[in-house]
Amino acid sequence: MSDSTLHLSDSGWEVHKVVVGPVDNNVFVLRCTASGDALLVDAANEHGLLLDLARSLGVRRIVETHGHWDHVQAVTELRDAGYSVGVTEADAAMLPSYDEVLGDDEVLEVGRLRVRTVATPGHTPGSMCFVVEDTPLLFSGDTLFPGGPGATGFEGGDFPTIITSIEDRLFAPLAPDTLVLPGHGDDTTIGAESPHLQEWVDRGW
Repeated sequence: MSDSTLHLSDSGWEVHKVVVGPVDNNVFVLRCTASGDALLVDAANEHGLLLDLARSLGVRRIVETHGHWDHVQAVTELRDAGYSVGVTEADAAMLPSYDEVLGDDEVLEVGRLRVRTVATPGHTPGSMCFVVEDTPLLFSGDTLFPGGPGATGFEGGDFPTIITSIEDRLFAPLAPDTLVLPGHGDDTTIGAESPHLQEWVDRGW
């Protein structure tokens, strides 16, 4: 399975991707090729597929970008299989269960890789992105997509807040060639999206 799911790779790391569930959620596995350790981002759905993926790629823990139902459908089964699930405190009550609370600006070690947590509220109060240090990788969840921010019309969503998160926490610190790996759909880059921020503000979504 691992060969068929390989999405991106470079010296020292691989990203594997599967698309699951009724609204085509992206599930990513970041793998340190030096150690074989891996991190799964968003246990969204199709738990059997995700368990196979986790076992074949050496997943040690799971992180959730936020608590919306479509991103957490496989959490219970993966926890039952022994995987630790982390989520922000603000979104924790949206999950059926979890193991650890993720704070802002923490570092998660995945073998030799260092994954930094970035709180980006707006889509949900506890939305979080994950930046892999010394790589071009950003796992953006439903905060940033090709063409704009994630939807803010759901309970707990707030458009001015997500714009501030994107501008201050993603566009300002990250290089233009940073790859944005979102919770649904195709990849993009910070450089492709950042010139359009004012357009998004003007249109209001």
